[in-house]
Amino acid sequence: MFLRKLLPMSVSLVTLAASWMAVAQVSPATETSAASIKAHITFLASDLLEGRDTGTPGYDIAANYVASQFAQLGLKPAGTNGTYFQPVPLVAVRSRDEGRYVLKAKDGTETPLVFGDDYMVARSFGPAERKVTAPMVFVGFGVVAPERKRDDYRGLNVKGKIVVVLAGAPSGFQTEERAYYANGRTKREQAARRGAVGMITLYTPTDEKRRPFAEGKRSWQQWAMNWRTPDGAPNDTAPNTPSLGSLSLQGAGKLFASAKVHWAKVIEAAEKPQGETPRFELPGSLDVTVRTETKSIESANVAAMIEGSDPALKAEVVVLSAHLDHIGVSAPVNGDSINNGALDNASGIATTLEVARAFKESGKAPRRSVMFLAVTGEEKGLLGSEYFARNPTVPASSMAANVNLDMPILTYAFTDVIAFGSDRSTLGAAVARAAAKSGVGLSPDPLPEEGFFTRSDHFRFVEAGVPSIFLMTGFQGPGEAQFKGFLASCYHKPCDDLKLPIDYVAGARFATLNYDIAREIADGDARPVWKKGDFFGGKFARPALVATE
Repeated sequence: MFLRKLLPMSVSLVTLAASWMAVAQVSPATETSAASIKAHITFLASDLLEGRDTGTPGYDIAANYVASQFAQLGLKPAGTNGTYFQPVPLVAVRSRDEGRYVLKAKDGTETPLVFGDDYMVARSFGPAERKVTAPMVFVGFGVVAPERKRDDYRGLNVKGKIVVVLAGAPSGFQTEERAYYANGRTKREQAARRGAVGMITLYTPTDEKRRPFAEGKRSWQQWAMNWRTPDGAPNDTAPNTPSLGSLSLQGAGKLFASAKVHWAKVIEAAEKPQGETPRFELPGSLDVTVRTETKSIESANVAAMIEGSDPALKAEVVVLSAHLDHIGVSAPVNGDSINNGALDNASGIATTLEVARAFKESGKAPRRSVMFLAVTGEEKGLLGSEYFARNPTVPASSMAANVNLDMPILTYAFTDVIAFGSDRSTLGAAVARAAAKSGVGLSPDPLPEEGFFTRSDHFRFVEAGVPSIFLMTGFQGPGEAQFKGFLASCYHKPCDDLKLPIDYVAGARFATLNYDIAREIADGDARPVWKKGDFFGGKFARPALVATE
């Protein structure tokens, strides 16, 4: 039992034999690389680590494993106090009960909303019991986009009121920009600047199709997390304008029952490309009571460095990141409760370790310094990467680029890759050169509606102004079926484990490609910059890091 937990033998002998026959047909270097990747994934996805949830002993074991690999490779510690670790102080919050949501009409009539059918309680940081009673203002999508000359708050006074916003953003927006404006934090920040005392989010038919509102009943009492600032407070950019919860289509209908514009008309307008809905004060007020409990948690990022060799460039740092955490233990599915996270994201960490080995064994130091960063808390909201980006262990201005690896699907012999964000900065040229060298095709975003560019750790570097890309195996050949099949069957489920038909030779090829990309960036003459006019470069970058032509 103990040995089985320590090193689960979950691949059948037939599959194992077939795998090694495939490896035998490739070069000795690729065979060695494939074996290394297999060893890393096998350990990191073992039952011993119990799904590597942030703040658990299993995650700590994984972090120590990665640090030991960095040490064996002779990489310089790049954490704090001369270690490989950067402690990340966290605070977790969850709902204590279903809360209370009551609509109050001007004549005093009260209409209680029903938990799970009409509303879902929010997990907001702050007091253990929060009571808010205030008038409501509907602000459409709540978008404030100066570059589009759009302000959904124009002409409205929301000070001291609850802002009611539609989930998401207009479908006519460019997909990655839409994802930015759809983010709840972005919306709360805009509401807070105008003095709102809370925010309620309304489901739309589009949301209902993507993820039915009722599914929230399965996770409403899970812990949400944030990192703590030096004074011990959660890193909340809008602490006085908390999220108070979300309403279903049915619940929104009750909210708009006596409004001057019918809910159906609002939805009709919202579904148009520009999503220009009527915006107005809603009748009556909303009385909300939310009760939560909190706890402090400690976790750590793991960081190592190869110092650059060029006297003029070694002060610049190329950060190669991947998240080490997964979602831990959950309700059993087919008798298995451990979410091992073999592809999400043991495969990304294994690739990062193999890229580090390739640098050390190349015999040639990179011109720029290269950091290898395994982050915590990605599954909790990109927390470890945000903490590092805001509290880096190197000078913030030294971070020249970020290349992030998250959930490469290594179950097929991929022939193309997707580099999300490569068209936004000069990193795209380095990716193209490396792909050509490796004989791998570059494909555009195959799922633009998902807004992947804003959904993994690289985006926290983007918010710090650092040109960044996110690499994933592509959709050519069997790729689309493999990716969508994994999402439908095993994403965030116990079956993301070593029983998957992982192609370790494909993993070796993916590592080689990532090494070539990192080498191109690290050895390039010019520091990467954002392209002139890029949306994210304009939002976040220092002027010196934006191309002038």
